[in-house]
Amino acid sequence: MITEFAQLPISWLAAIGGLFGLLIGSFLNVVIFRYPAMLKHSWTVQSRAWLELDELDEAPLTLSKPASHCSNCKSPIKPYQNIPIVSWLILGGKCAVCKTRISARYPLVELLTGLLSAFVVYKFGFSLQSCFGLLLTWVLVALTFIDFDHQLLPDDIVLPVLWLGLAISLVPVFSSTPSALIGAIAGYLVFWIVFHVFRLLTGKEGMGYGDFKLMALLGAWLGWEYLPQIILISTLVGSIVGVSMMVFKKAASDLAIPFGPYIATAGWIAMVYGAEINQAYLNYASL
Repeated sequence: MITEFAQLPISWLAAIGGLFGLLIGSFLNVVIFRYPAMLKHSWTVQSRAWLELDELDEAPLTLSKPASHCSNCKSPIKPYQNIPIVSWLILGGKCAVCKTRISARYPLVELLTGLLSAFVVYKFGFSLQSCFGLLLTWVLVALTFIDFDHQLLPDDIVLPVLWLGLAISLVPVFSSTPSALIGAIAGYLVFWIVFHVFRLLTGKEGMGYGDFKLMALLGAWLGWEYLPQIILISTLVGSIVGVSMMVFKKAASDLAIPFGPYIATAGWIAMVYGAEINQAYLNYASL
């Protein structure tokens, strides 16, 4: 069965990867919406316990409970109303019961996850790189939108995936173990140093510790050789977005802008095109 599956044309494999990515994208919407709320609930419970206050009189939210429902009228969402993208289009982007508008971001996350998944499979084919590349892609999508919404990169997601990156370097999948170890250390230290230098010079914190850990994660998965391009691309895109927001949206210069999404974007680009980018630079520099 596996042998027959491996012999499928790459276009078929990519299409299967894309369809599976749509389903994962639907689950990622749940993670993006609920997981920060779960963390905040846990922190509140711990804080109240430390302050010796009464326990919260509410059931904790989980990824599976309560079942999916309309946030306005609380009507349960039936399985046929939860088909990625299709259901949103059929319902006209509204709740089937109360007609409250459903954010277009839900199908967009599903579509983005599906397209990125298809591209990863198309790029790496039937291989371990495809399997782990898909996993890293899904993690980066979830972290991107959580950081956009809450300026938060949860340790419970980042750290296990970082350790997994070091573990798969033993095979290796994307990088050798020495490269992964150096990448994890250097990825963290580079932004840690920038953070402290910036704070000494300005008295402000330019980024969060979650950004350091995300860089360490990417260094562990891809190796230290890809860190320069990740830093360059993320800094360039982040600067362009930040300046654009100040110019076109009249945002204040001290507006907090999450940097995690740009690191995640640069990391994904490095995963699929990192070798070509490095080789192009070496050819340009005649090295």
